[in-house]
Amino acid sequence: MFTNTTKTFALGAVGALLIGTAAIAQPFVYIPVGGAGQIQVVDAANRQIVDTYEGLTAVHGLAGTPDGKYLIAGSYTERDRGTEAPAKPAGMSDEEHAAHHTAAPAGAAMNTDQVSIVTILRQDTGEVVRAVDVPGAVHHVTVSPDGRFAAVTHPAYDSISVIDLQSYEVTTVKTGSLPNYMVFSPDSATLYVSNAGDNNIAVISTKHWMVGKTFATGESPEHMVLSQDGKTLFVNNTDGGTVNAIDTASGAVNATYPISERLHGLDITDDGSALLVAERDGNNVARVDLASGTVSKQAMGPEPYHLTTITGSGLAFVSSSDEPVMRIIDQTDMSLKGKIDIKDIGHQMVVSPTR
Repeated sequence: MFTNTTKTFALGAVGALLIGTAAIAQPFVYIPVGGAGQIQVVDAANRQIVDTYEGLTAVHGLAGTPDGKYLIAGSYTERDRGTEAPAKPAGMSDEEHAAHHTAAPAGAAMNTDQVSIVTILRQDTGEVVRAVDVPGAVHHVTVSPDGRFAAVTHPAYDSISVIDLQSYEVTTVKTGSLPNYMVFSPDSATLYVSNAGDNNIAVISTKHWMVGKTFATGESPEHMVLSQDGKTLFVNNTDGGTVNAIDTASGAVNATYPISERLHGLDITDDGSALLVAERDGNNVARVDLASGTVSKQAMGPEPYHLTTITGSGLAFVSSSDEPVMRIIDQTDMSLKGKIDIKDIGHQMVVSPTR
């Protein structure tokens, strides 16, 4: 087992977040555009940008609380502990991004002298209500279904940080080499973390914040999504060019779907019958029929990147790592339904039924 350590970092004065239930309405999509230091808000019905939240330093990872009240934005820009966060957003070159996909030296300790900022902001207005320092640059972000915890990955330090959204205490956990993406179980009792450098998934108990076991995967697991019942974890093996279907009870790989090399975004269709996969090197979006295992593809160049299905709409949004555009596709036949010009490269999106 891995051990975990807990530290509390300097926090602001705003009280704990209140978790409620969001009313069902037309979906909105929140797109972090790190190079521009913004989150752009898209009305999914009208396919238009309706708002832009400014001043977010190098935001890449983004998640929303289940009540639809708050966004949790991670930054991949680091600074010395005790210094103020940069006043203006900072972009990130390909070389800098590659650095966050390079494993730390064997036995390397968490760099507690360097921190990055996790910003908690109102979803409806973009107003910043809290800023929390975490040890190391943040790649991806997730929030537990019960709204209690936000978790962020630190690939360069082989660890994640977990923020208690009631107390704002920060817990750091060593998970394995190059932790990339995370998914909570539907009951919020388990957090799955893809360790791209170890070719496995760390299984973490949220009661003790320790890695209890690992699930073996293909080469370089990154983006993941759970089936709607939480019984199957689908994992993109980026360098292996496959998607694994893993039984969350046993850790067994029940199916492997060959796609192509250098995969990225992954999500499941509204009805749970198929997966959509961004195939960067092939300039395609692939669709995996889970009943038959059939893989179909649709050209979607250049370099489809992050991919998110828009619940209730039958559509999916697909960004590009090569140009500032968001493509809108049909979940069933992957046909192109529209495009939205965005400010910079789009990263981990949040879909919400409300503003």
